[in-house]
Amino acid sequence: MTLRVVVADDQELVRSGFALILDVQPDIEVVAEAGDGAAAVEAVRRHAPDVALLDIRMPRMDGIAACRAISAAGGCRTVMLTTFDSDEYVYEALHAGASGFLLKDVRRDDLVHAVRVVARGEALLAPSVARRLVEQYTRPAALRRRPDPRLDVLTARERETLLLLARGLSNAEIAAELVISDHTVKTHVGNVLTKLGLRDRIQAVICAYETGLVTAGEPPAGGSAPARSLPLTGEALTGRDRPRG
Repeated sequence: MTLRVVVADDQELVRSGFALILDVQPDIEVVAEAGDGAAAVEAVRRHAPDVALLDIRMPRMDGIAACRAISAAGGCRTVMLTTFDSDEYVYEALHAGASGFLLKDVRRDDLVHAVRVVARGEALLAPSVARRLVEQYTRPAALRRRPDPRLDVLTARERETLLLLARGLSNAEIAAELVISDHTVKTHVGNVLTKLGLRDRIQAVICAYETGLVTAGEPPAGGSAPARSLPLTGEALTGRDRPRG
């Protein structure tokens, strides 16, 4: 299967460089290039790619706005590109629906790896890293501890699962913590994402903090084990993890 990619960057040399690196791969085809966010959104609409690489700072429509529009339409996952190693940009990109975040000085192999990882439905940023960012940017809301009606759709066990996701635990670790099977964990995780309208585990971490289920600066309730750092790609919820029916 060939992965279809759109590359968007207002700097032509950067854009063509990334496109060249990706297009020579046997399993990747660059179907379009764009010089601004609005053109990127149109290219995604026209070519229906699997992945869009978006520069954060572009004219007419920046990468964050383009990412939000592409994510809302569904069907294409996004990787954000920037020269700025800033927590604020990472958080905004994740909140807009991005599945990955790379600096523009990324190595050739890492760029190719990023496209393949995100196309598989995985996240390019570990949930533990997302949790650190969310703690910083949602602290005032979390400290208010106001009940959030969004969580009312979850069962007690699904709330426990969301708490453990917010600690960065893998499916196997959640199964051990709750003394249930891996299959049951996948069902609970799938139910959490479906009921809350979330796309992946990173968004689940963000949701846990934004709703006040977990308070910034405090260990999440529901167990004594410390938060774990997951591998760079984390443990994604693929289609086979979603509940049937």
